[in-house]
Amino acid sequence: MQRRDFETSAGASPASIKPFQVRGRFFTAVALRLDTGVDDGFFAALDAHISQAPAFFDDAPMVLDLENVSGTLPKPELVRLIDGLKNRGLSVFGVQNGTEEHAAIARAAGLIPMPGGREVPLERSTRKSAPAPEPAPVQPESAPATRLITEPVRSGQRIFNDRGDLVVVASVSAGAELIAEGNIHVYGRLRGRALAGVNGDTNARIFCQSLDAELLAISGLYKTSESMSPAIRNERVQVFLRDEMLCIEKLA
Repeated sequence: MQRRDFETSAGASPASIKPFQVRGRFFTAVALRLDTGVDDGFFAALDAHISQAPAFFDDAPMVLDLENVSGTLPKPELVRLIDGLKNRGLSVFGVQNGTEEHAAIARAAGLIPMPGGREVPLERSTRKSAPAPEPAPVQPESAPATRLITEPVRSGQRIFNDRGDLVVVASVSAGAELIAEGNIHVYGRLRGRALAGVNGDTNARIFCQSLDAELLAISGLYKTSESMSPAIRNERVQVFLRDEMLCIEKLA
């Protein structure tokens, strides 16, 4: 058998070349929070909601939030719910805030049991023979920082600030997406999507000089263009939450 030697870049040995990289990524997911059981009335209400904005749910990753029904949702209803969502072409991939039984059902259905909350530390096991490490000093959380965008945000771009407000002093094209932990300010025409308070800040707001958005969301509550009043189109507006309702008002 003929032997062949392959050269590697920069003289590195094959064993030293990493074939992949692991990187964190932020994705926007739709959370379907159950407040009641799963029956025919539930699916009728879901179908009506989907029909109002069908494009919003196309290929949108979805998580089932069972926090409000975790103690009352029986196994057959969860199985029926998962099957019903998949049959409707919804991209459900995870279940959160359920019981251990719910987690087992999710795994059997090919879904991922997900922890609730924003951050979950990764616990590393240590050898019993090793001394327990001293606790690391508590570090202060990163101070909020405003991210400033001075160029137009083009279709397909996603701009994200996970530490504070997002300010755009240009226009935002259709198909673009703005995501911020805090407020969003757009000093131009806002098309595309704007999602403020994505980590649960219900006091976050969205401000824009000219509203023509495809979707507006604050802390998970959203409105699509189909449900926005024509009276606020192309107007200077602010978007905020009031009594768990997304409100849009003109600015003077």
